[in-house]
Amino acid sequence: MRALLIVNPNATSTTPAGRDLLAHAVSSRVRLTVAHTTHRGHAAELAQRAHSDGMGLIIVHGGDGTVNEAVNGLLGTPAPQSIRAGAARSVPPIAVVPGGSANVFARSLGIAHDPVDATNQLIDLLTRRERRRIGLAHCDGRWFTFNAGVGWDAQVCEAVDAHRKNGRPATPAQYVRAAVRIFFRSKNADPTLTVEVPGHEPVEGVHYAFVSNSSPWTYLNTREIHTNPDITYDTGLGVFAMKSTALLTTLRVARQLLTPGTRANSKQLVRIDDVPSVRITASEPIGLQMDGDYIGLRETVEFVSVPDALDVVAPSQP
Repeated sequence: MRALLIVNPNATSTTPAGRDLLAHAVSSRVRLTVAHTTHRGHAAELAQRAHSDGMGLIIVHGGDGTVNEAVNGLLGTPAPQSIRAGAARSVPPIAVVPGGSANVFARSLGIAHDPVDATNQLIDLLTRRERRRIGLAHCDGRWFTFNAGVGWDAQVCEAVDAHRKNGRPATPAQYVRAAVRIFFRSKNADPTLTVEVPGHEPVEGVHYAFVSNSSPWTYLNTREIHTNPDITYDTGLGVFAMKSTALLTTLRVARQLLTPGTRANSKQLVRIDDVPSVRITASEPIGLQMDGDYIGLRETVEFVSVPDALDVVAPSQP
């Protein structure tokens, strides 16, 4: 089988030694071609070309942003009238060896966080020919793998992206600092969002909302943070929307999110699980993020769940 290894050499936890080890190990199982990304969107271009060239496997060594690009390159732009047919077409499976800071997608699939451990795990999975088919989601003409958000977390992603552009690595501490700074800067702002879910009454007066395609929503170092614990790659989407930015309410919900085995609960929290779609409208343009990448300002966004969209090389039971 021919395979393409897409490497983001600028990802947080990639190293030349680790990349060489990965390429050497995988070459024992497949006929490997290695390509390094050189610009934003390059992983999508490489994945699309590999699919057109008949490659049987795409391996991504990078962070969640690189994985997101590769998935979008494989599946193409979601089209409202033919979305399921487009997602179900034959595309090569994707394997991931973490190389970023959070690596939420890989870890939620049961892939080891350490790149060396993940390399050994990938060899075992390829030897056993083990893979699974997962559902994805899309919005704004783009696929996302694990989560998207409108408002607060989008602003955090924007700030961290700016931090990266200055040549500094993204770390959990950087995310926390950005989250705290942006929260206090905007906590007195009026809520602008309305969340609409099929079969439910519209929820108005929302400050920020997360839409999850899997759980955990993210990681803080090794600690998992679950906004919608029941959401998996085999369910619909999960919605987590806050109607308050009061400090005590926010601290209480944050503590619940950080406590293993505890479900966040508040009168100001709206959480709905396993839904086919979510529509969020804003009274003024507000930030949107997908898979940790800041997309831009939007006034209306519709999130759609697509079951059985992609094959991944991952443990059948994470």
